[in-house]
Amino acid sequence: MVKVEQAPVEQLGLEWDTPLFRTALAQFQLALPHADVHPAVVARLSSPERALIVSVPVRMDDGTWRVFPAYRVQHSSVLGPTKGGIRYDLHVSLGECTALAMWMTWKCALLRLPYGGAKGGVRCTPRDLSVDEIQRITRRFTSELVGFIGPKEDIPAPDMATNEQTMAWMMDTYSMQMGYAVPEIVTGKPISIGGSVFRREATGAGVVMVIERACGRLGWQLGELRCAVQGFGNVGGVAARELQGKGATVVAVSDFTGGIVSETGLDLDAVTRWTLENRSLEGYPGARRVSNAELLELPCDVLVLAALEDQVTGENAGRIQARMIAEGANGPTSVEADGILAEREIVVLPDVLTNSGGVTVSYFEWVQDLGGFFWDRDEIRNRLADKLGDAFDRVWTLSEEQGLSLRSAALVAGIREVAAALEARGIYP
Repeated sequence: MVKVEQAPVEQLGLEWDTPLFRTALAQFQLALPHADVHPAVVARLSSPERALIVSVPVRMDDGTWRVFPAYRVQHSSVLGPTKGGIRYDLHVSLGECTALAMWMTWKCALLRLPYGGAKGGVRCTPRDLSVDEIQRITRRFTSELVGFIGPKEDIPAPDMATNEQTMAWMMDTYSMQMGYAVPEIVTGKPISIGGSVFRREATGAGVVMVIERACGRLGWQLGELRCAVQGFGNVGGVAARELQGKGATVVAVSDFTGGIVSETGLDLDAVTRWTLENRSLEGYPGARRVSNAELLELPCDVLVLAALEDQVTGENAGRIQARMIAEGANGPTSVEADGILAEREIVVLPDVLTNSGGVTVSYFEWVQDLGGFFWDRDEIRNRLADKLGDAFDRVWTLSEEQGLSLRSAALVAGIREVAAALEARGIYP
């Protein structure tokens, strides 16, 4: 079993010291013996460069006022401007944003994108808020971020419970402050204001591209596999449909209300129509109901984790019946679970590689905005497949050469990219 290393003493008790941050830091430390980087680089990359905490006062629809805590963390800018999503969730915290920003640094470096990692969000319960209230939260939060974000400093994108409309409000608010339109300030926005085709589907489609690449290495036929997908949003829903489109049988999907199972395969068109009409999977007829925890332990070939972090842990990893886990979400597998899954020879396609389709197409969108020249869907999809294929091949080769897990190999590859840039630039002054 993998031993979880203790965080450096100077990291303990800091504002971002949370269980999720310790997981990200432990993964970093486990990869370090194989990365061969200077101790000064390790010290610099163990902490975020900048972290911002703001209070977001908002007038609610009933005339009352509420103040929402909000955060933006920039982990590393050594490779370029920082990049990362904005999430609206009751559990958003400084520690969560710091962990996710660190993972985003490795992800961007692994894909060889000229970005560092960032993450941010507002602590709220979006399902309890009206569209107008969410718009006021978004615009005030963006106003608080002016001076901290910018097209060449830090570029937000959608994440949990945020979408194209959220990014449009952010882009408009920032542009009003600047006095001219700045479409390149965010990615994942509507096509009408500089967004890119294929951006919404990119993360889920990228997950399946990585699964397909792994199946090729393992000698599996994707069209013969049975798949369960935790999550049915922008990532899980797209991944499920992409898997089905390639001939795989999707036997289970889930959302925040729980999951549905059909041993013979779900009719995803019917499931999608139901969720659009009812806003959740709850009550869907013709399928067996399970909890999200039960879905994780269903017998299947591929389990796609496309919901929340910390889903497969030391407690349930021994009961996973999948032959492969594909991490569409960030941080869904704990360090302890990694060790158990490795002992059981369950293939884990790590998040920093598997869900990097979104940030890769975000990069394409940013480049298109800066150049004022836009590509079509086929070109973007092909460019994404090339990027993911190159990263996957490098990770697989490193894993075989050094006897590393795919997660460690992905982290080592990303860390080396960042370390090389940091060693070349030096630490000012």
